[in-house]
Amino acid sequence: MKQLIAALFLCLSISVVSAQSIVETAQAQDGLSTFVKALEAADLTATLDGDGPYTVFAPSDDAFAALPEGTLESLLAPENKDQLVELLSYHVVPGKMISADITDGKSPTVHGDDVEITVADTGVKVNEASVVTADIEASNGVIHIVDKVVMPSAPLKN
Repeated sequence: MKQLIAALFLCLSISVVSAQSIVETAQAQDGLSTFVKALEAADLTATLDGDGPYTVFAPSDDAFAALPEGTLESLLAPENKDQLVELLSYHVVPGKMISADITDGKSPTVHGDDVEITVADTGVKVNEASVVTADIEASNGVIHIVDKVVMPSAPLKN
């Protein structure tokens, strides 16, 4: 009986983990705190908690830290919310693409511009960013952590 209860508890625990949205999954990941903070500042958490599915190429904390000095602070300022929304939406592709589904080519983003995806022996690149952690499953999509913040074609103001 104890084994049955333990097995049921394990199954329920697994279900709870896989039932987390993209935002909840990002909040639980080491190295994505800046991304989560940016989502909150842009008021995009409700969107990425929604039905989806979405594929999110989430810049790591190190990727945000590598931006030119003052850029992140400027983007997080309330008066620059529109620019932050543009930037973050450029990291989101409609639909769920796990690693096995990713192929070379252009993928449309929620932003409206395409990202260029390249698959090589060395890994997957999104524009100039490399995927460093792939296939972080969420209930409404998947997160791939990238090592750079990818920029839309229209430059952001600093």
